[in-house]
Order: sequence, then structure tokens, then C-alpha cells
Amino acid sequence: MTGSAGIPYGSGVAGGSGTPPRGRRRRLLRWIGLGLVLLVLAGAAAGWWLYAKLDGNITEDTSAEAELRRYERERPAHFGAGAQNILLIGSDSRSGTANSRYGQDEGTQRSDTTILLHLPADRGSATAVSLPRDLMTEIPSCLKPDGTRTGERFAQFNWAFQWGGAACTIRTVERLTGIRIDHHMVLDFGGFKKMVDAVGGVEVCLKRPVVDEEAHLRLPAGRQLLRGEQALGFVRARYGLGDGSDTERMERQQQFLGSLVEKVQSNGVLLNPARLYPLLDAATSSVTTDPGLASLRGLYELVRGVRDIPTDQVKFLTVPRRPFAADPNRDELVEPDAARLFEQLRMDRPVTITSPEADPQVRPEPDRAPDPEPLASSSEPVPEGAGPATATGPAAASPEPSPGKSGSSVPTAPAPTFTGTTAAAADCR
Repeated sequence: MTGSAGIPYGSGVAGGSGTPPRGRRRRLLRWIGLGLVLLVLAGAAAGWWLYAKLDGNITEDTSAEAELRRYERERPAHFGAGAQNILLIGSDSRSGTANSRYGQDEGTQRSDTTILLHLPADRGSATAVSLPRDLMTEIPSCLKPDGTRTGERFAQFNWAFQWGGAACTIRTVERLTGIRIDHHMVLDFGGFKKMVDAVGGVEVCLKRPVVDEEAHLRLPAGRQLLRGEQALGFVRARYGLGDGSDTERMERQQQFLGSLVEKVQSNGVLLNPARLYPLLDAATSSVTTDPGLASLRGLYELVRGVRDIPTDQVKFLTVPRRPFAADPNRDELVEPDAARLFEQLRMDRPVTITSPEADPQVRPEPDRAPDPEPLASSSEPVPEGAGPATATGPAAASPEPSPGKSGSSVPTAPAPTFTGTTAAAADCR
């Protein structure tokens, strides 16, 4: 039926409610499509900006890489295919606004904390070994910041970082352990606080109140959620907790790191972009790494390899040590225990630990005197290309057992057990 103008009823052309013309539908679809494209481009641009920002945060340690290449011939071989050994160095530098409140910047720094992190090829576990700052060991000739070189000498371990930075510390650890270091990360006071705050603080349990004026720390007994400043004081405290020894401080650092690992895994930080970004931003802006890790991709590959490790397989221990015979205020390795530990890590074998309470050999350490300033070295610099010193101690650990005449391997001793803890045990319950 048509109207008086000959237009069919219900056609909608004269203002009815029928379907819009085909041209209008096409324009509407084009606008919707354009809007979606703009949203995708905006998301991609934001994602690229975030990636570039995080990637640009990381400080690349090219000087350490160059120094390590210079001494490549003396460095140990890598025996565990697929395994990785990462040296984590906590610097006590006072440079910069975030670090200046902890003392006067005298242009020097030492490794306040050094941890050798071993990730096996199967990534089914992780082993973090604390190396005492007071350990007496051979330090090789190292390149100083002013371009001169130190002489090779027997000295306190943390002087290596003061004399020659990360490269000198890595070469010292490799000579001490016979373990090839694949990567390194250096974190200062300010960076540590930023990372703790990024995960919302870390919980620890205190058996008694803590008062340590030097570490700026006052805490009541019981369960405590520590954020930046308090967390830093807790891992640095030496005189207001326990017997004041560096060994007890390393144990507290291990407890704290275990709680941090448990917090990150239980809160799903690594799988939640809203929680992961602040942590990545804090981490990337706080660390100095070798070129192999100095990118967001490099750090992501590292995190991806460890995020699924069960907390009871994240192990913490201190290298077997005792007071140095010539000076009880310093440390020396307990042999052959230390050599066996280094061999387990070097050959990518499992490390078995037992809690300190279950180990009757664990004894308290006497109080320590403050660190003396390092003496100027009088030794001549080692010529370029010179080979390493004769291997002794753990670096000269016994080789793999050789096959017998029948082709079967010579029986070996049971796997050694070491005193330590796990990330699971660090949870407050």
C-alpha cells in the first residue's frame, strides 16, 4: 500500500523507524573500525613506551665486561650445560641522594653483601650461597677506577669490590670457587628499598625487640611487615641483633630474601601486570648488570626461568666458614666442606641442606671488630695475559671419578649436606 505521494508505508524514508540506508551503515562501521584501530595503536604505543622506559632504566656495566675479556684465559670453564651462575652484589656506596644518608660519600664502595646464585639446567631449584665479606682470600691484580692496577694479594674479600668493582669481585669469586660466573647484578641501598616497597613490604618474625642505632632500626618483637627503610635496616643490622656477627647478619639476609620470594610467588606478582610493572620499574632502575642482562628481555628470561620454582626448593646457605686462625675477627673456609659445596655447584649437582637446629656442629660466632681500612698494595701489577696463580683449596677440588677397567664408575661418597634454609621456611607461621 502506498501513501498519497506514492511512497510505500513503513519504508522509513520520511522519518519512519526502518533500517538506515546502506551508506549510513557503512559510515558507522568505518567510524567504529577507525576507533578500534586508534585504540590498538594507542595500546601499542603505550606498551612500547613502557617497554622502552623499563629497558632504558637498566645500567649496563661495560667496563666489567671489558676487564673480564682481558683475563678470559684464566677464567674457569663452564661445566653445567644450561645452568647459570649469577653473582648478586650489594654495594654500600654512599653516592647519590638515596644513599648519602648512610654516611659520607668518600668515593669508595665495598660489597656489603655478596651472594652466588646457582640456577640448575632443569630450573627445578635455586641455590643462593652467601660469601662472607670478612673472608680472607686471594684477590688478583685488578683495574682501579683511576686506571692504575692493584697488586695481587691475600686480603679481605670485600676489598675486591672497592679496588676493582664487579670485575675484580667476579675474578676473586671464580678463583676462590672454580665456578664460572655467567652474569652479575649490583644493587645499592636506595635500589633495595625501592624493590621492597614495590612488592608492598616483606614480613619477618622477630623473637625479641630490635634496637640498632647504626642501622636506624627500632622494631618490637613478633611479626613485622618491613618496608623500605626498615627492611634495609634489618638486613644491614649487626650490633642490635644476636651476637653482632656478620654470620648472623647473612642468616637474616637469607631469611629476608626467602620471605621476599614467598611474597612474590604467593601474591602472583610475576603473573599480574598491575603488580609486576612497579616491581620491574624498581628493579630495572636500581641495578647495574652485565650486557647479557642489561635489557628487559634479558631480565624477563631470567625471571621466567625461576618463577615456577617451589619455595621449598629455593635454598639459602652460607659457605662453610670459621674464624680465621691468624685473626678471629676475619673468616676462612672450612675444608673440605667448602670445596665439596663448590664442586656440587660447578658440576650442576643437587645441593642438600639441613636446618641449623638439626646440625649439632653449628656454633655461635664471636663478636667481630669493625673493618679496618685496606692497606695500599705494594705488589707489582700482574702483566697482561699472565696466567692464574696455582690453584689451591676449593678451586682445586677433586675431578670427576674415572671409570674402572670394567667401564663402571668408581663408587663416590654420598652427596654432602650443608646447613641452610629455604624460602618456604622463611614464612611467618
